Amino acid sequence: MKKIYSDIIQYRGTHYDFGVLQGEKIKGSLTIKNREQQWKVRKPRFTINVEEVKQAILPFAPGVWEELLGLQAALSWPMERVLAEFGGYRLDYVKSGCSILTGEDYLIRNYDYHPKTYEGRYTVFQPSDQGYAIIGPSQRVTGRMDGMNEKGLAMGYNFMNRKKPADGFICCMIGRLILESCASVEEAVDLLKEIPHRHSFSYTVFDASGETYIVEATPRRIEVRQAKMCTNHFELLTDENRHHLVDSKRRLEAMNMKYPALSDAESAFRFMNNRNQGVFSELYSSWAGTIHTSGYLPREMKAWIALGGDQDPIEFDFSKWLNGENLSLEKITGEVDTDIPFVHMDEGAHWSRMR
Repeated sequence: MKKIYSDIIQYRGTHYDFGVLQGEKIKGSLTIKNREQQWKVRKPRFTINVEEVKQAILPFAPGVWEELLGLQAALSWPMERVLAEFGGYRLDYVKSGCSILTGEDYLIRNYDYHPKTYEGRYTVFQPSDQGYAIIGPSQRVTGRMDGMNEKGLAMGYNFMNRKKPADGFICCMIGRLILESCASVEEAVDLLKEIPHRHSFSYTVFDASGETYIVEATPRRIEVRQAKMCTNHFELLTDENRHHLVDSKRRLEAMNMKYPALSDAESAFRFMNNRNQGVFSELYSSWAGTIHTSGYLPREMKAWIALGGDQDPIEFDFSKWLNGENLSLEKITGEVDTDIPFVHMDEGAHWSRMR
């Protein structure tokens, strides 16, 4: 078993200053050093036009653009490099897993991906200029892989395929845009219909009303359905599905079978996080191992997180934080069953070493 951690980053202030803070934290870090090596092996399949990316971001979340400017100031990088790393527009994305389950008052999500991509950053940010406060783990610094905002809107996404990508935002930036600018599931659905999508994902949105919407999104079409669980295949856009869906359907069936016995958020979290229940995955070398399990309870305004399996969740009271009470923890710790290096804590976490 490998011990891992995520740093907790708390900030109240402007987006620009938050960008500066984050840039100072990651400058010279293992994450940046490993990413430099990753880019030498995995050549980008996109181009960056600074003005085009700016105009894509500004209509939805102008604060995110300010955050990117803050990162640039702290890192002293050309804006093209900042956008390639953190801009969330036109970037490439590879396969992953992920499973999401919702109930009357909770959303539980297993984040399944490759350790060499996991940044180990759990952020709590309350902007003073514009946009909603957000709690949740970050991806590519500015993006959010799942999370909840001050309005009680929670979100998670599931990878579907890489067929025929188009110009547009990648999943983690789309997650950030949802949480940054939407107050309800209805607003989130409207935004997902409007923004350009780079790849094909399902986005599950949930709020204090207890309503769950799953938005099946590709660069070509958007469909919306209501359901309580989602894995890695489309139910409506079936012609967009990958050919190999056995594991995705197996995890969905495991959730369907167990769902009637899940009495509350705690039992749902334990089911998703338990290594022997058929949903938690240890396929780390196949880009589909569960790194964290998140839980969001919009009515209570609480967020849960556990790194690795068979863990008790760490609970954060987001409402207290919004009222000025800082989180007492500085790190989240856990264990996963892999020897693959993590990008934020190990030397050599790059693609020339394919373990």
